[in-house]
Amino acid sequence: MADSTFIEAEYTSDLVPGPMAYAVLLPDGYQEEEERLPLLYFLHGGGGDSKTFLGGTKPLFERAWNDGRLPRLVVVTPSAGRSFYMDYRDGSQKWESLLVGPFLAHIRENYRVRQERDGLFVAGISMGGMGALRMGLKYPDIFAGLAALEPGIEPALAFRDIEFEDRFWRSEGIFRAIYGRPVDEEYWAQNNPANIVVKDIERILSLKMGIYLECGDEDAFGLDRGTEFLHRILRDRGIPHEYHLVRGANHVGRSLGPRIQEALEFLGTLSSPPPPDPDVENLEKMIVQWKEQARKILKAS
Repeated sequence: MADSTFIEAEYTSDLVPGPMAYAVLLPDGYQEEEERLPLLYFLHGGGGDSKTFLGGTKPLFERAWNDGRLPRLVVVTPSAGRSFYMDYRDGSQKWESLLVGPFLAHIRENYRVRQERDGLFVAGISMGGMGALRMGLKYPDIFAGLAALEPGIEPALAFRDIEFEDRFWRSEGIFRAIYGRPVDEEYWAQNNPANIVVKDIERILSLKMGIYLECGDEDAFGLDRGTEFLHRILRDRGIPHEYHLVRGANHVGRSLGPRIQEALEFLGTLSSPPPPDPDVENLEKMIVQWKEQARKILKAS
């Protein structure tokens, strides 16, 4: 199995309180090659941090690299506490602005990563899944693709419509700290992934962002409801995406490792697309012919 390099560091910015710890995972051979690699933001869940999250998932990346299911890339995980990776309504913390702005520039300057949009991806779990969705959908001109696992999102387009079952685990204090006191419902909507899709369909479609969405159907926090809701929003508006409702899977447990590997494999196909499939090409040609023949028959009848 490939030997990757795990690095811990800090980044200081006046956009967030105190130095932000972050971790970097470099694939085997990174130091010897001059090739610039894709960059993946891999976002931890609420209460996690960069060291334990990326350190704990390190074997999954190594296995995916070793099996050839994931192209070599640089993985970066910032420690963001319970921030939702958001700019707070009162301006006291600006995590989103940091991650898409100066911190991204810092990583690109200090690591051999690609500078173009098609070399940048974002993925995350739980709170990190929500952050990946929001940043990816808000900035499809910056990110080429996203993968959101069991994202911490609600099945609603309006804050007042969130039901108890979809918020019992998230304190009112967290809502107020991030969205304002009282909660600014318009600000919540502006940062809700489903609303972002509804508002910005054309740009998301035109930039052809790769989107991967998944959740267990036995998620203890009921996040399958929010994930299914967003899936329907995307599907009804014709936005291509891959969606998995994982049977028997919960928010934690043995299913999570294989699920992360599937998400990484999806991102791998975006970073290194497979060659055209001749069977698919032949089928598509046949479909065109069948449609033409059917039209002629209908027209003549």
